[in-house]
Amino acid sequence: MDPTTLRLIQGAAGAAASSLYVDDVFSTYLFEGSVSPVTITNGLDLSGEGGMIWIKSRTSTASHTTSSSANNYYGLMTPNTDAADADSTTQYVRGTSTGFEVTMGNITPNDAGENMASWSFRKAPGFFTCVQYTGTGSNRTVAHDLASTPGMIFVKCTNTAGTNWLVYHRSLGATKAEILDLTSGPVGPSANYWNNTAPTSTEFTVGVLNDVNTDGDTYVAYLFAHDEPVFGTDEDESIIKCGSFTTNASGTLDAPVDLGFEPQFILTKQPGGQWYIFDIMRGVGATNTGSHTLRPNSTAAEQSRSPGWFAITSTGFDIPVSSLFSGNSTVPYMAIRRPNKPPSDATDVFSPTAYTGNTTARVVGTNLCDFAILSDLDATAPSWSSWAQYIFTRLLGPNVTIATSNLNNEATGWAAGDTQGDYFQFDVNNNKGLVITALSGYMNTIGTNYALYNFTRSPGFMDVVAYTASNQSPQNITHNLNAEPELIIFKTRSNSNPGWVYVKDVGVDKVLQLGADIVPVTSSTWLNNTAPTSSVLTVGSGGYVNYQTWTYIAYLFATLPGISKVSSYSGTAATLNVDCGFSSGARFILIKRTDVIGDWYVYDSARGIVSGNDPYVLLNTDAAQVTNTDYIDPLASGFTVTSSAPVGLNADGGTYIFLAIA
Repeated sequence: MDPTTLRLIQGAAGAAASSLYVDDVFSTYLFEGSVSPVTITNGLDLSGEGGMIWIKSRTSTASHTTSSSANNYYGLMTPNTDAADADSTTQYVRGTSTGFEVTMGNITPNDAGENMASWSFRKAPGFFTCVQYTGTGSNRTVAHDLASTPGMIFVKCTNTAGTNWLVYHRSLGATKAEILDLTSGPVGPSANYWNNTAPTSTEFTVGVLNDVNTDGDTYVAYLFAHDEPVFGTDEDESIIKCGSFTTNASGTLDAPVDLGFEPQFILTKQPGGQWYIFDIMRGVGATNTGSHTLRPNSTAAEQSRSPGWFAITSTGFDIPVSSLFSGNSTVPYMAIRRPNKPPSDATDVFSPTAYTGNTTARVVGTNLCDFAILSDLDATAPSWSSWAQYIFTRLLGPNVTIATSNLNNEATGWAAGDTQGDYFQFDVNNNKGLVITALSGYMNTIGTNYALYNFTRSPGFMDVVAYTASNQSPQNITHNLNAEPELIIFKTRSNSNPGWVYVKDVGVDKVLQLGADIVPVTSSTWLNNTAPTSSVLTVGSGGYVNYQTWTYIAYLFATLPGISKVSSYSGTAATLNVDCGFSSGARFILIKRTDVIGDWYVYDSARGIVSGNDPYVLLNTDAAQVTNTDYIDPLASGFTVTSSAPVGLNADGGTYIFLAIA
């Protein structure tokens, strides 16, 4: 169906009162099983709009379960078995207007004390739908409301055991099928599966096989769309693709798969082997990072691998190791776009937290953590004198950190022996914040004061991109900020090198050093004298951001009205109000003088931006925080630099760049 007609259908269904984003129709949500019922708030209307909820324990041997609005969420289906519906008269899981409820405690899918993963698919034209039908024993069509030609379909008999989950995938065509609960396949060719008839935007066809069409039996079908560009702010984005890739002789890829978007969820299958689910919440990141998988055909607990089986890129995915797929194999997949709904409030994308170590595990922060900066405010933790502030990044996983102040490449060992993190964990059981574990040292030493800044990747606010250098040949690197980056922090992952910072107001021929107080360094080669755009950033022949085949990570920030501001001001040596367009003041302020040497000052509301003394730390040094100065004051529209501020913040005629977050 053409996108214009599909938008009209979305509007008629009440879905297009405002633009639909992937955030509105899909969620990976992690929770802890309980002896009591559990309510999950993931922002999806799974009662009014309908949908399907898939749950699996990560930590124990237990079945996968699905429940859907096709039968009003009654009963449970188990994708890893050929069993019938567990109990078609009970709502074990039911959709709500903001997520779902697991109505019973301490049973699958709510095993007490277990870490659980859930994937919710809300019904929406161009994304997903589910239907129930009755078999006839002869070839028949089944109507659906996906309003788009399905790229993938799961079909399962609900009332008769011994029937398999048959899977249609567009890469196999209408004469073959995969089997979700088995490692065999694909099976066929045969007309018994889909009657040699490809699905359309209004119906799909089933043959005479008992697994899909026994006379009088009841069936459920889950239908997934493929590449319908009707989502996002301009309603021109596709959020799901069902395709295939072919491995080379080594079982890897000659080039990454280009989806046209960065994925958050990948379902795939080895030819004649296992099924796998990867997602960014449990951990699948950039090249040379770990990944975690659950197998739909198996009761097994979560498996992990480092380097990972899959590597996420800003436009798709790659396969960095050869252990998952055999050589010269054609592999089907389903991929879903990463969250990209613009934030409505700064608290959705940033939270500053001040805390004191006590060797007690806790969740720090109130937003999803994609990028974090940790500061030991007392500068007493092990090795702090050589590292200063630590940077953590979801794309790199919990085992990796990068310093703000030194030349070191990324350091591993933060999760030694524990793939979910020894010192901290990204995969939080509530999808908010960062888990600080009970272990002492670095992040939780008794009596030590810390500040932690949690950032969420979000359009117009900030993004994170991992890339590999191209031997100093200029290259364009795709990003998903959806706005022109005004501040970019580059850091080498694989080799020792300073961190470098591009700031729009300083110029495309200059960079600042993150770990030093020096003035901007001039070179047209580093960024190829090319300003970044809303979709790409350019690195040139300069070695610091594009040397040999080193790996890099880049953190991109932009001005988002009411939420963030990247800009500059001229000092006056008198009280100076900096208007950021905020309504309740700044909660985070980063300032650096650029006309002469100057430190990287950091202030935050958790420690205090008040009419009095305001603590600050310096990103470029390992010094403890300073608490007895009044250089910054609150201002509803931004922040005030006081007349007592030193030349590093407010010299008459001095030039300063800043990042402020409301």
